Amino acid sequence: MVDVPGWGGNLAGQHLDLRLTAPDGYTAVRSYSIASAGPGDRVELAVDKFPDGEVSPYLVDDIQKGDELELRGPLGGWFVWKPEQTESVQLIGGGSGVVPLIAMVRSHAASGSTAPFRLLYSVRTPQDVFFADELRALAESSPYFDLNFVYTRAVPANWPSKPGRISREILEASTYPASISPAVFVCGPTGFVESVANILVALGHEPTSVKTERFGGK
Repeated sequence: MVDVPGWGGNLAGQHLDLRLTAPDGYTAVRSYSIASAGPGDRVELAVDKFPDGEVSPYLVDDIQKGDELELRGPLGGWFVWKPEQTESVQLIGGGSGVVPLIAMVRSHAASGSTAPFRLLYSVRTPQDVFFADELRALAESSPYFDLNFVYTRAVPANWPSKPGRISREILEASTYPASISPAVFVCGPTGFVESVANILVALGHEPTSVKTERFGGK
């Protein structure tokens, strides 16, 4: 959590730019999706550490309470979900790409929306799931939110399938069909997002209904 005086709040799915400045004046800027949504001056970020990154190792390992960060935002008005939307929503996340999607799920729950929501979440192992307890609790408590996992390297005990990447068959079985015209949000590494988006279009989803956000190293 980061306290940002004057922030005022953000829409679910928006992001911010974070800039770090070294003692020698060198600066590095990275964009991070925001896990929180709604009014207020507190921002939640969830950062996946890239060992060779310039920014993420500092945010994960070194930052201390009271340290100051330079932020710019909220940014983005396309990859967002608003409580007044009523169509079914299909969320598909890969790894830390779930961050803007959890903001949408939280906003959906907080607003009392009855729009059908579904999240398909691909991760390496069960230990790599972001917001694991919260996601499962929301899925158990809400009749309007379904949660499905795909594990690419290791599966939980008694899992019905072997590890593997998201495929056409998995997308057909675990996501809303194109026939109901859901709003689709896909976020994750570039290769993951491109593969998923291409399959969705091949399954009949309108390209304009499949909104994507992708990332590389941090």
